[in-house]
Amino acid sequence: MGNWIHRDNKLIKEFQFKDFSEAFAFMTRVAIEAEKLCHHPEWSNVYNRVVINLSTHDEGGVVTQKDRDLASKIDLLVS
Repeated sequence: MGNWIHRDNKLIKEFQFKDFSEAFAFMTRVAIEAEKLCHHPEWSNVYNRVVINLSTHDEGGVVTQKDRDLASKIDLLVS
């Protein structure tokens, strides 16, 4: 799990892509993985930039293994 920042009870990472289409395609791939894990990110997208925040709301909004697992899967999508 590379370069994720643990801040304010969240794992946070920013991703940048060539353009909006690449950013949106990445978000689609993340959505598919999130559905498989039944664990969904909080995220934002502006043009070629995607910021993802992970925490487990069912556990009081803290970082759990679910977040670490999803973060690792997300990292694989951009490798």
